[in-house]
Formats: sequence, structure tokens, C-alpha cells
Amino acid sequence: MDKKKIVFSGIQPTGNIHLGNYLGAVRNWVREQAEKVNYFCIVDLHSLTVPQDPDNLRFQTRSLAALYLACGIDPEVSTIFIQSHVTAHAEGCWLLNCITPLGWLQRMTQFKDKSAKQESVLTGLLDYPVLMAGDIIFYDADEVPVGEDQKQHVELARDIAQRFNALYETDFFVVPQPVISKVGARVMGLDDPTVKMSKSLSDKRGHAIRLLDEPDEIMYSFKRAVTDSGREIRFSDEPERAGVNNLLGIYQAITGKDKTAVEADFAGARGYGDLKVGVAELVIETLRPIQARYKELMDDAAELDRLLAHGAQQARAVSQPKVDEMKRIMGLVLPG
Repeated sequence: MDKKKIVFSGIQPTGNIHLGNYLGAVRNWVREQAEKVNYFCIVDLHSLTVPQDPDNLRFQTRSLAALYLACGIDPEVSTIFIQSHVTAHAEGCWLLNCITPLGWLQRMTQFKDKSAKQESVLTGLLDYPVLMAGDIIFYDADEVPVGEDQKQHVELARDIAQRFNALYETDFFVVPQPVISKVGARVMGLDDPTVKMSKSLSDKRGHAIRLLDEPDEIMYSFKRAVTDSGREIRFSDEPERAGVNNLLGIYQAITGKDKTAVEADFAGARGYGDLKVGVAELVIETLRPIQARYKELMDDAAELDRLLAHGAQQARAVSQPKVDEMKRIMGLVLPG
């Protein structure tokens, strides 16, 4: 039997997951989690590269973990944990720092973009790609699912792994591959169907549907979704019908029906108003069990902590021996 591929996914605890995240990625992770060895890491240390309100960061970290579990990440199948609970990440980052040329970090596109907008640049903003590289290679990850904007960071992880292997004449680190996330559903903004639904714009009312939005808020957003001046409910390649396509696409992604069946479901609709309400009601019902499970986890701190402690223990069992062996290779004396 072929060895299962190892996959590492890091998620920053900043803001709620929206419907595009769920339909485009998270739902597929849940469906396919038994096919590979998956590590889902809440990368709270990465959040510290910009100032954070401590209480809010703690809440968002626990909230994101609870939401991933509520979406169906099974802690008995996948490893889900908080990054700062596994000290090998921070410890190993220092070791990787000592073999990583400064120029590699200064050329990173996101660092150049973000630092240009700040008067004072924190060291963590420059260095976090090394931490990210460690996140990946300390688990011998074969694959890292990322968006196009994060591909350069995985390429840096590849460079660091290869540099370590070359410096110490070893094949110690697996060289990971970036996997550009397959879009299960390309969900566009409800207020502008020409742009993807975005986490950075999710607080803008009417743009995104967040997984924890109340039913009334979901209905409000869909009723105000941008459409064209027509009435015919069908899929179309015409740019002006992007809004209707987006609504039909959301309905199709959730139901799994083909385009003909989707159009048939709305054959008796009186216009776009019926379409908007129909899709909103479907989304509300789809999110209802996720929201209920999320509330259970957030209300039961002991159970959430138990699940996260279990995940951290699993992660430590893999990453700490890796970092310890890395120290030995580099010439450090290990404790007796």
C-alpha cells in the first residue's frame, strides 16, 4: 500500500471564515481528510507580526479551532492544534534562522508590500516566513495547500530544506510541494460579483457570508446581492450576469446538482428576489448544524481544551524529535 501523503495547513486566527473559504476549501478538507495525513495548525505565533489585542487574539484562536472542528475536522483522523502549544516551532525556527540568508527574506513579496506601508517594521514580519518553513518541514509535509499569494512562502520552505540538506550532506528534510488550492466553488462577493469573496472585506456588511452570521444577517446580505436588470434565472457567460451566476453557483456547490437541475429548481421563480431568498434559506440551513456544534464547543471550554491538547500532543510527538535530531546534526549537545 502506498504511504499516505502528509499535508500541512496553517491558518491565522484573524476574522471569521466566510462561505467562500468553506465551499472552496474547508469542506473539501473535511471530505478528503482520511485520504492523507493532515495537520491543521492555528498559527497564532504568526499573528504576532502585527500588534494584537491580547484578549481578542485568545478569543479568535479558540474560536477558529472550534469552527474548524464544527465544520467536520475530525480530531481522531486529523491533527488540529494551536501553534504556540508546540514549542518545537519556535525553537526550530531559531535553528533555521541560522542557515537562512537575509537576502532570501528581504526579497519576499509580502514583506516588501507590507513593510512599505509601515513606519516601523517588526522583526517578526521579516522573519515569519522562516517560522512558516519550520511549520511545514518539521512534519515532513509532502504537500502544502495554498493560494497563489502564499506560493512564494512554500518555495522558500523548499529552499531552506534543500539548503539544510546540502550544508549537512543529508536528506533529513522532505522538500515540500506547494499545491494551489483547487477551488471547489469560486464564491464571489455579494456586493461585487466581479471579485472573490474576501476575508479582508468580510466585515463589510453585504460583501461576505461569515459562517457564524445570524440567519437574519444572512438573509439581509443575500437580499441585497448585486444582480442585473433581467429576470431569467439561468447560468450565463455574459459578464453583466455575474451576480446571478454567483448565486446559482453557491446553490450548485451546496446541493451538488448539475446546472440543468439547478435551473429547474428555480423554473417557477417570479424573479431574482425568489432566487436570493432561496439561496439564503439553503445557506442558513447548511450553516445551522455548524453553528450549533460551534456553540457547544465554545460553551464547553474543558472539551475544547481537551481536543486541542490531544492535537498538540500528537504534533509534539512528530515535531519535537525532528527538531532534536536537527540540533544533533548541527552540533548541539542534547541533554542526557
